[in-house]
Amino acid sequence: MKRLSWIAITLIALPGLAWANPIDGSQLSKLWGVPFAGLLLSIALLPLWTPTFWHHHFGKVTAAWSLAFLVPFAMKFGAGSLGYNFAHALIAEYIPFILLLTALFAVSGGIYIRGNLHGSPGLNVVLLAIGALLGSVMGTTGASMLMIRPLIRANDNRQHKAHVIIFFIFIVSNAGGALTPLGDPPLFLGFLMGVDFFWTLKNLFPVTLFLIGALLALFYAMDLWYYHRREELLPVDPTPDSKGIGFDGKINFLLLGAIASLVLFSGLWKSDAAIEIFGTHVGLPGLVRDIGLIVITLVSLRVTDDQVHADNQFAWGPMQEVAKLFAGIFLTIIPVIAMLRAGVNGPFGAIVSAVTRPDGLPEPMMYFWAAGALSSFLDNAPTYLVFFNTAGGDPTLLMTALAPTLAAISTGAVFMGANSYIGNAPNLMVKSIAEHRGVRMPSFLGYMVWSVAILIPLFLLITLIWYR
Repeated sequence: MKRLSWIAITLIALPGLAWANPIDGSQLSKLWGVPFAGLLLSIALLPLWTPTFWHHHFGKVTAAWSLAFLVPFAMKFGAGSLGYNFAHALIAEYIPFILLLTALFAVSGGIYIRGNLHGSPGLNVVLLAIGALLGSVMGTTGASMLMIRPLIRANDNRQHKAHVIIFFIFIVSNAGGALTPLGDPPLFLGFLMGVDFFWTLKNLFPVTLFLIGALLALFYAMDLWYYHRREELLPVDPTPDSKGIGFDGKINFLLLGAIASLVLFSGLWKSDAAIEIFGTHVGLPGLVRDIGLIVITLVSLRVTDDQVHADNQFAWGPMQEVAKLFAGIFLTIIPVIAMLRAGVNGPFGAIVSAVTRPDGLPEPMMYFWAAGALSSFLDNAPTYLVFFNTAGGDPTLLMTALAPTLAAISTGAVFMGANSYIGNAPNLMVKSIAEHRGVRMPSFLGYMVWSVAILIPLFLLITLIWYR
């Protein structure tokens, strides 16, 4: 990735370079989506076919697919257009995204829950429910990073653990973030567009409660079956018992609160002050937020005792993997998002047309599935924005007369991020942490077998109950 970065920097720093406008998606061929599709297929298949190669070279594979987009794009549209779009993806999207993930990863990794929780089905349900509640308060990423380590440790005396992590991704890393704009990026984006902070809580609570309740019930039944199988419990628990439950690294709870406050404040603070970086508009609230996240990360690493990190088996490997893979995703997704934003006049016009009734009104059922299907593999924040604008883009109208449509867009983008490992950033981070802790997780396609078998029937029920 370092070589890729230097190539891109060289392209955008050419003397006398004039910055171009955003690309017109209506003028693009669907072939521009090949690098993105190739990267997704690589993530899906290479760990299954050649796990050793993928483990050592996934960064190079990601860089190769990124260059497969960058080089032809520069040749076709010029260095100016490449520079603008690369800089925008890097500065406006990727850097804030990675800074938030890094801060949450570092701070949550500095909190150690002492004591040996024994992973019985009842306790696991309680831990998953707590994680779901935290998801809408501190974001699905923060809740996932805080809860995944004690959940893994609680079940380290079990033979079967992968299903626990899979349901954790379903519940904590996705569905749990549906109740406030702090929970998941698309809802925060809606908040920035004018949706009231408490609109999601008022309008999405019933459907969210249904999904989380159904998932917890299914998990309990499955975990109970595993728990009572012969030789399910290991003869020796890898984690020794200790007296009571407690927390080490408590100061990081304050830092988690600071992260949530920074994110919320950056959305509430309105300021015309901004700077231009390589043609990309960077507002003062976002700049202050990102600098604050860097400071919080450094403070956490400085004040957290080394023993806490050791007890948590804290390592940067999972964060590095996510950073590399999402660097390629954010780059290769540029033409895909542009084609979607072109609406009915773009290469994906059929998708946009499918969500509109003959009378011109939006069809909530189609919005739910269209936003959800794309959010299963694309970044759910721009996907939300595309359909938010397709439905008219008026927050007042969408919160009132078209409330079912906004609810469908919101739940589709949030819930269906659980359909694949890359549907939402915490998914891949949880998978990576679990694998670093010795849990054998299913492959990309193997995980989708779980999601299709468990989530899709529940989404069909949601459609029948709320979005007909």
